[in-house]
Amino acid sequence: MFGKILGAFIGSKAAQQTRNIGGPAGAAIGVASTILLRRMSLPAMAAVAVGGYAFKKFAEKKNAGNTPSNVEIKVDPAPIPNTV
Repeated sequence: MFGKILGAFIGSKAAQQTRNIGGPAGAAIGVASTILLRRMSLPAMAAVAVGGYAFKKFAEKKNAGNTPSNVEIKVDPAPIPNTV
């Protein structure tokens, strides 16, 4: 019981850090993850952790080219004439 409550709390806090998942959905994911972790073997847990880390690195590498720091801004040095 305590594990489910702790999982729901951690899941809701983690969901607040993401845009697509709300607090109640994160709590449900936290409870479901505690249930799944109890039934998984140690090698399966390690495989999930390595897979999650690899996916995170892949997503960061994919989004690296989309950062605003890589955008080049060109400024026209000629002033705009005042036509009032």
